Amino acid sequence: MALPARSILWVDDEAELLEAHRFFLHEKGFEVEMARNAADALELLRRRAFDLVLLDEQMPGMRGVAMVRDARELVPSLPIVMVTKSEEDQTLRDALGHDVTEYLVKPVTPRQVLAVVTRLLDGAKIRSQALARRFVERFRELEAVRLDTLDWRGWTEHYAEYVQWDLDLAAAREMGLHESLRGLEPAMHREFALFMQREYPRWLAALDGDRPPLCVDVVEEFLLPLVETGPGAVLIVIDCLRLDQWRVLEPLLTSMFEVETSHVYSLLPTATPYARNALFSGLFPGEIAARYPDWWAARDDETLNAHERELLDAQLAERRPGTPVKYAKISSTHDADDLIRHVHQAFAPNGVSAFVFNFIDLLTHGRSESAILYEVARDEIALRELTVSWFQRSALLATLREAARRRLPVLVTTDHGSIHCNTPATVFAKRDATPGLRYKFGADLRAEQPQHALAFPNPDALRLPHPGGTAPTTLLATSDAFFVYPTKLREYQARYRGSFLHGGVSPEECILPLAVLTPKS
Repeated sequence: MALPARSILWVDDEAELLEAHRFFLHEKGFEVEMARNAADALELLRRRAFDLVLLDEQMPGMRGVAMVRDARELVPSLPIVMVTKSEEDQTLRDALGHDVTEYLVKPVTPRQVLAVVTRLLDGAKIRSQALARRFVERFRELEAVRLDTLDWRGWTEHYAEYVQWDLDLAAAREMGLHESLRGLEPAMHREFALFMQREYPRWLAALDGDRPPLCVDVVEEFLLPLVETGPGAVLIVIDCLRLDQWRVLEPLLTSMFEVETSHVYSLLPTATPYARNALFSGLFPGEIAARYPDWWAARDDETLNAHERELLDAQLAERRPGTPVKYAKISSTHDADDLIRHVHQAFAPNGVSAFVFNFIDLLTHGRSESAILYEVARDEIALRELTVSWFQRSALLATLREAARRRLPVLVTTDHGSIHCNTPATVFAKRDATPGLRYKFGADLRAEQPQHALAFPNPDALRLPHPGGTAPTTLLATSDAFFVYPTKLREYQARYRGSFLHGGVSPEECILPLAVLTPKS
């Protein structure tokens, strides 16, 4: 059965001169009804629904701009295209101020009008269809990629493309194709874990060799060059930020900054005490423990990040002596409100202004404890939407606005990402094992199903500390697994299945955004 024609209301006191336009639109499948003044047009809008309005500005009686206000009250989402002879700037400003959807200056050809109408009424559908065609063509190639042959650059490009398809298909609501894309994840997760098991110890054993930038490189390789070339720089670390979350935040910054995004790899374990301390210190965790033993005296992951400011001071004192530093960690609503109130005082003149924002990490952890948060952030798509909602009213946005006002370059990155975990993986451990859900340390650790975990028997291979002088095994979860004990299997499954966790080995946790924001003029 043929679909009903889309309906257009064209309001113009010279309707007889528009017959060619009306006939042309009719041939293209649109029903066009004419009205000679705003009063008649508004009456028609009260009687029936239209898909779009074409509106003249200069008519006897009520002007077109005035009619827009009344039409918006009747149908708030109605697309309205103003078609006018006036080229005055004030007319354009008035139209835009009344939320006119599009603006055309007469004379216009029938094809010009058709182009605007088609874009507004069918643009989303046309873009979705084109996206679907491109994905179907590319999907066959993605399926055929030999993941076991990729180096770190290849993995970065492959995962970045995967994330972009994820975003595009979800935005277009092509959920069938989105499920096809998600079908690539098991192989991607499996091969990435094998890649990291093989290559990560090699990178750490030969830091001058071919390897990706790691958290330990962020200050020296990316932040200090910004400090050298301007009146200081801003470092922003958004704890637990995934690449897809950063991609949905990027468009919200383009009015203030030129945004150039690259990538950095997290450390293993992909957890805050290890990766973020490494970022601020420029040292691996084992080196931090050796150089600052009082800060790593006990393996309590909740307190290992108590000295980030001191670690940053020490690194800058070594690499760029005399650099002024200001540091702030925002971990609560009180911290955020205080930063917003005093944001003008939060920047170091001619130095480094460092900010840590913990909201996303708190969200991912709190989701396991709160039924409301679990429902609001049910999956990756919902988590991205929640991230955007937070950002638009956040102290982070206030900080970025102030940095743009001061013309300060900003380096934005994170310490690790997170992964949506749905597979319980039973582990066997002695009493000394640590309690992490994606990473554990302890003697004689082993997973019941080896494909769910990577075991590193020597902490030196990962440049980790030796707690108590021992050399425990490091067990890292892969894919979407989370560790459970045989005696607490049901409890852990009920509590943590469906949670966003980190600490293990997956592209979502390891391949991170690193963006340089340059203020626009």
